[in-house]
Amino acid sequence: MVATLFRTPASLFADLDHLQREMERSFGLPTSIRAAGGSAFPAINIGSTADAVEVYAFAPGLDASKLDVTVDSNLLTLAGERKLAEPPKGGSVYAEERFDGVFRRVISLPDDVDPAQVEARYTDGVLRVRIARKAALQPRRIAIN
Repeated sequence: MVATLFRTPASLFADLDHLQREMERSFGLPTSIRAAGGSAFPAINIGSTADAVEVYAFAPGLDASKLDVTVDSNLLTLAGERKLAEPPKGGSVYAEERFDGVFRRVISLPDDVDPAQVEARYTDGVLRVRIARKAALQPRRIAIN
């Protein structure tokens, strides 16, 4: 009886995992975003400075020539396709967690960006998109005489 009161973390997590699988089976609905296929590709980070908005998309294994980056009406669209290698002839796949297929991410941009000043660079699996802010809308310091 004492052994059942003091559960190890491993057995606790195993019990929670079992409970989640039972809920999915009973209700026919996924109980997590990952189970629903809700993880978006590519993962992105968005930041800003006084003179630009910068978007970093983490998309390893892509051919840069097949990436499509567009800015239209303050919407940045990242699109492309990633194909996985086929398993060896006669082989099988045990687990497959990496995204495969066509993707499209649309990101809203602030009103003060300049769609004519966009730079995109793909290096080491990271797509960096820099959209400059409109110079006329940036604060400027006024000299006092």
